[in-house]
Amino acid sequence: MYPRTCLVVTISLMLSVSLCAGEPVVVFEDDFESGIDRWEMLDRATWKLVERNGNHTIEITGRQSEYKPPVRSPGHVALIKDLKLESFDITFRVRSTLDTGNHRDCCVFFAYQDDRHFYYVHLGARPDPHSGQIMIVNDAPRAAITENERPTPWDDRWHRVRLTRKKETGLIQVFFDDMTSPHMQVTDETFGEGRIGIGSFDDLNEFDDVVVRKL
Repeated sequence: MYPRTCLVVTISLMLSVSLCAGEPVVVFEDDFESGIDRWEMLDRATWKLVERNGNHTIEITGRQSEYKPPVRSPGHVALIKDLKLESFDITFRVRSTLDTGNHRDCCVFFAYQDDRHFYYVHLGARPDPHSGQIMIVNDAPRAAITENERPTPWDDRWHRVRLTRKKETGLIQVFFDDMTSPHMQVTDETFGEGRIGIGSFDDLNEFDDVVVRKL
């Protein structure tokens, strides 16, 4: 999945060591078995820790949020504490728990500077200029930086999402279930290092098994 550039160094006639550049390093993992203390929810009241069959997840519990962003953008935001990255890869499992039609979604937040400056992916069921796109919030209401036409095939089952950001090229890719072919991608270099998170615009989701790798 991750390309590597390796240099083989001969230490002696009997031993060689392979040094690999660009190898992703896991810098964050959370399966929520130890709670939710590693997350900052911008509206804590709409998130809860859930246990089903001995497994813990976090879940958005209400469509309306008391968090009112200063410009039009998602209302359900959970940011990883104490982590800022430029180039990274995040994977997680997500289950949509309510069918709300064309804009049924989940979101991935990244390069988050503050509540007026960040990117997010909106995995909406049916794409339009405000759904199913990679978005930017830049001191103005969210705007699409893609022209995606591929629907996101939501149902009531668990799905896997992956997002990759490479700051050196500006490449942003998001994958849905198929981890080899991007669901959508774009190049944009507006924001650099920032926080990373998960959530939804105004829908209900359940999340588990979050892993972040530094690239």
